[in-house]
Amino acid sequence: MALDPSLLSPGQQYLPGILGGLGPLAHVQFERRILDRGRLRGARGDGGHPVWIVASAASTPDRTRALLEGGESPVRHLTAFALLLERAGADALFVACNAAHAWHADVQGALRIPWVHLMDITAAAIRAAYPEGTRVGLLAADGTLTAGLYQRALEARGLVAVAPPIDSPAQALVRSAVYDPETGIKATGSRVSREATDGLAAAALWCVRQGAQVVVAACTEVSVGLTPEAFEVAPLVDPITVAADLLLDFAFGACGPAALYAAAGPAGVSGSTAPGFPRGPARS
Repeated sequence: MALDPSLLSPGQQYLPGILGGLGPLAHVQFERRILDRGRLRGARGDGGHPVWIVASAASTPDRTRALLEGGESPVRHLTAFALLLERAGADALFVACNAAHAWHADVQGALRIPWVHLMDITAAAIRAAYPEGTRVGLLAADGTLTAGLYQRALEARGLVAVAPPIDSPAQALVRSAVYDPETGIKATGSRVSREATDGLAAAALWCVRQGAQVVVAACTEVSVGLTPEAFEVAPLVDPITVAADLLLDFAFGACGPAALYAAAGPAGVSGSTAPGFPRGPARS
């Protein structure tokens, strides 16, 4: 059942859906980023921000375990929650988990709305700001790196991925920052431990020492734990910030669903906030 358009915020044309809970802090951080970016665009009260709907799909099997250890596939959960958002009236889907995009094609095939591809819009945003050949550091979970999700998106735009080898001390720092049962970001609720932040900063420095000119927080837990205040050696690119800007563009009609279908697959979008997006019609 679609939401009555009269219940949307003033000027809003489309209803974004957010599939979160992967882990639970990921979509909370994404929503905070939407609010931050909205304020930069002039929002000063409740109605200045768009309406969106969220499904916190915390029951979804671990994506990294599925990719690396043959664990239970998350496809059934991802598809069910994506369809739940679609039935609730979402006009596009934003998924606050990087590794989940390994099953993007499987889930997109079951939907009538576009699932925006996080790696694709991030690579496009970097290429819009940096020249061909730029070396891009990646701090990601083992599964995301092994699946090559960011590497393919970057290489498609002439950018060079720089990522710690899976068995390296630098990647062990990322793994601990995300998964350690005491200090890891998945374990500490809404608090980020100093150990996690320091480990991510050290891993980012490894990327820079390998020639990276910019570093991507290629895991939503990294987005939470690695901030410009914690790491000032090189520019940071946060995919959920890129996605937040695109979500706002979409919600308020700067681009419509047709444009987001272009962003719903690898190498398909010219830029997350590029001026070439067509303006879609108002919701009806």
